[in-house]
Amino acid sequence: MILLEPHNVIIQNTLSEKLVKPSSLDVAFVDYDGVRFRLSTPEKKTQLLLSMSIRCWDELVKYGALDILGREYGAMLLPQAEPEYNVSMLIDLEQAPQEPDAREAFVTSISLFKRHAYAAPFERAFQTQKELEASGAQGELMQVHYRDEEAIYVQAAPDRVTVIFSTIFQEETDGIFGKVFLQEFVDARRQPSVQNAPQVLYSTREPPLEIRHVPGLRNSEDTGYVTFVLFPRHFAPGVASSTISHIQLFRDYLHYHIKCSKAYMHSRMRHRVTEFQKVLNRAKTEVATGERRTVTGRTMVSR
Repeated sequence: MILLEPHNVIIQNTLSEKLVKPSSLDVAFVDYDGVRFRLSTPEKKTQLLLSMSIRCWDELVKYGALDILGREYGAMLLPQAEPEYNVSMLIDLEQAPQEPDAREAFVTSISLFKRHAYAAPFERAFQTQKELEASGAQGELMQVHYRDEEAIYVQAAPDRVTVIFSTIFQEETDGIFGKVFLQEFVDARRQPSVQNAPQVLYSTREPPLEIRHVPGLRNSEDTGYVTFVLFPRHFAPGVASSTISHIQLFRDYLHYHIKCSKAYMHSRMRHRVTEFQKVLNRAKTEVATGERRTVTGRTMVSR
């Protein structure tokens, strides 16, 4: 299995190159979930302007995304975003750390721009769970509509945090692959080595009980719902950051491996067809020629 990285590789590579040799730049690109970025040098070569556009930005701001970005990037975060983008930061290459390890950590932090924005509902849910331990009430159901007709639902409870992904399978075969793939999550948890892993539940068509009251949910065969049940041990201070990084990429991880599985099966099918063609070619009978020669070289024509 290939794990998708939470950082943006284009931001990481570009920033690493510009720290070594600053130059003019203006590049736009798109990450997972349709998140748009732009890296440019509007004034001088040693200052990079990084802007990001997220379709669910208003929801993330509601759950504290600006506070997290301000905590991570401080004065680099601009009060006014670039036009057509939701948030921008100005990176001064001359102020970057000089030590190799510190510089690498600085580049990695910038490349996690999107990850930190998407971490807002999860961090709020983890904090809310601690506050609810004494009261026994249910926390707010937070909704992040990060794709068309797809969303992440996060809700804290006194003893857990529930994360629900809704996903659309564009093709019937994708739904079949997805069901087999998600069943592996359930089966793998039975092994003694992963008993402490979060509980994973999967359902098609019928939404989980936690979100059935939400209006506008799709009720069709091509819709799947994946539920993760996170207990306090899964978001303890030492592992909370890793948990957020992995769980927010689950939808992309699922569909990426579905496509990889289909590509592998297609390659095996093409290989099998090629082997069958070779067998058929070897089975073809040779066409007898009408001209024969004797030992002395004379030609004998059969009539």
